[in-house]
Amino acid sequence: MVPEYRELISQLKASDRYFDSLFSKHNELDQTVKNMEAHIEPDNHEEIQILKKRKLQIREEMYELLARAHAKLIIVRDLK
Repeated sequence: MVPEYRELISQLKASDRYFDSLFSKHNELDQTVKNMEAHIEPDNHEEIQILKKRKLQIREEMYELLARAHAKLIIVRDLK
């Protein structure tokens, strides 16, 4: 996803159920799209596009959560 947030992603997956569920759903959608594009699963162009849009929405939401968590870490670090 975002390499600079790799550690933070691991932390949020372990401590935030909502983030973890978004991460899992994103991975599930990603695999489904890959399988559909490779014709491993039944597909149609419209359905693939819908899944890709949903995956992007999830990615954007996860990025917002990561950015907020990162900002909190910076504030806490600066207060010390």
